[in-house]
Amino acid sequence: MALIDLQKISKHYSAQKILAEVNFHIDEGERIVIIGKNGSGKSTLMKIINGTLLQDSGERIIKRDLEVKMLDQRPNFKEGHTVREAVEDGLGELNEAIQKYNALSLELAEDFENKILLDAHEKLSRYIEHHNAWNLDDKIERIIQHFNLKQYENKPIELLSGGEQRRVALASLLLQKPDILLLDEPTNHLDVYMVEFLEELILREKYTLVFISHDRYFIDKIATKSIEVDECALREYSGGYSNYLTQKAEYMRTLQKQHDNLLDILKRENAWYARGVRARLKRNEGRKERLMTLREDAKNNPAKIRKMSVELQREAKHFNRDKSINKQKMLFEVENLGLTLGSKELLKNFTTRILQKDVIAIVGPNGSGKSTLLKALLGRIEPTLGKIKRGEFKIGYFDQHREMLDDDKNLMETFCPHGGDRVSVRGKDMHVYGYLKNFLFPREFLEKKIGVLSGGEKNRIALALLFTLDVDILILDEPTNDLDIPTINILEEQLTNFTGAVIIVSHDRYFVDKIAKKLFIFKENKEIEESYQEYSQYLDLEKEIHELDALESAATNKEKTTQKLTPPTKEKDIRLTYKEKIALEELPQEIELLESQIEEKNNCLADPKCYEEMGLTKLAQELQGLEELYEKKVEKLLDIEEKAESINN
Repeated sequence: MALIDLQKISKHYSAQKILAEVNFHIDEGERIVIIGKNGSGKSTLMKIINGTLLQDSGERIIKRDLEVKMLDQRPNFKEGHTVREAVEDGLGELNEAIQKYNALSLELAEDFENKILLDAHEKLSRYIEHHNAWNLDDKIERIIQHFNLKQYENKPIELLSGGEQRRVALASLLLQKPDILLLDEPTNHLDVYMVEFLEELILREKYTLVFISHDRYFIDKIATKSIEVDECALREYSGGYSNYLTQKAEYMRTLQKQHDNLLDILKRENAWYARGVRARLKRNEGRKERLMTLREDAKNNPAKIRKMSVELQREAKHFNRDKSINKQKMLFEVENLGLTLGSKELLKNFTTRILQKDVIAIVGPNGSGKSTLLKALLGRIEPTLGKIKRGEFKIGYFDQHREMLDDDKNLMETFCPHGGDRVSVRGKDMHVYGYLKNFLFPREFLEKKIGVLSGGEKNRIALALLFTLDVDILILDEPTNDLDIPTINILEEQLTNFTGAVIIVSHDRYFVDKIAKKLFIFKENKEIEESYQEYSQYLDLEKEIHELDALESAATNKEKTTQKLTPPTKEKDIRLTYKEKIALEELPQEIELLESQIEEKNNCLADPKCYEEMGLTKLAQELQGLEELYEKKVEKLLDIEEKAESINN
């Protein structure tokens, strides 16, 4: 039997149908994502599942004593509670069960054959096990740390921002671990490190989950099933986002011609996913497999662990070479920039040039200073140190508060302030409705006031307006917040076709991977690292390097302990041979050339014209040969570098 079974559920608001005789069920262990355009009925379906909204017709069948809890967009807390009290709120039954279990354990030590005590003890054990609450205090501390709430734990909850309050509510729900957890946009207001922790927690703790999200990497990692809400009906797809793309594109092929535009978007998205993400994962498979093997061999050997870490850092440095074209027009020249907010230092020693065709993503943890850097570039705040030189150019700015919109104006007045019904979009004259249709707005919205639109609809309008401006650079602060996936796809298409520079602040890894050609990464030391790799790949490498550093530290401590117990031996005289010295100079250039050749072959594999001309079999063989040679040369260089390092030390 399903935990929850919805049968022929219908729901409407006034004359608008939302759901029409839909069926939905969830089994234990499933993680179901609900996908659809804003306004399609995702949140309505979620509330009916939760039981907080009644359907007009149909039946909601729920398993007896089932515990269902939902993360609201605007959580409520008890007045006067501190952050820690709010996180622990709702854990009363679990704490009580643990106390009773411990008391019964003591009683059973004296009377271990008492069947009543044994049954009660077993029942409590199953309850605590189901909620995985044996180490509840440790879990509370861990989740407070990972959601960056430790600094606020004794602060009244009402003094926190809306995003911080949502993190508190999410932490509390995760700790309670109900039978079914309902999450509406759980990754909103989380930085990438918090999202990564959330992913690992959900998979490790085996939550039964229904969630709404626009974070496509999160969907792909978490979801076992995708449910799309469209035109009052539900369509089911197996797996996460990548499977949804493939299956939805196939479904769209069977529909009428009016869906051709959507089918084109799905095809492009699917092609990018296959070429970009899967190709990257495939390239990393060999490296990761080799590292995992070495890791097992190297647990007690810091030298071998350092060798692996050097290899990863070399891979990261490969992406950090300046690939910009100096002949491009300079927009910003930043020299030794320092930024301080109040008494908090955010940035120091940042020097860079931003050119006319740069597409840059500014990334890093919450509160690191990303939006402050945007304001400094815009000239809205003065640098604490250093200077920013600006060229002659026009800026289009999208901020989280949608300051470019006037709530008192309707859509026609917003897009045609001087009258008429036409807009110019990158030199192309278009009717307002024809243009707004690309942003999923029906004709009846043209006379609606901005003030009556939802947050997601306002974001769509602000983005649509942004692309009608004649500007040289677009600066966007968290543009994907409150957007559904179809609108994010449209945004990505518009940004890809924009011929000027783009600077974005975003936590959306998928969006950044797809759009950005360069990263400004805020680091813990208040400096910015520039990189040309994909953001998700940077995060993978960063995580592995941190793991190796921790492993090396543990192995070094163990080695030092062993050395104290072992009499010292006379060291051998180690020197580099003449051939090794020559190789140390020549191998980096040879490796760089091989990297370029491998990248060229991979690009050819992604282009049907190219691989048909060269021959797929021949191309694959050449690529394999280059990769094998690359691995040998890297291995040789690392061996020599390790030897050189031991000599210097």
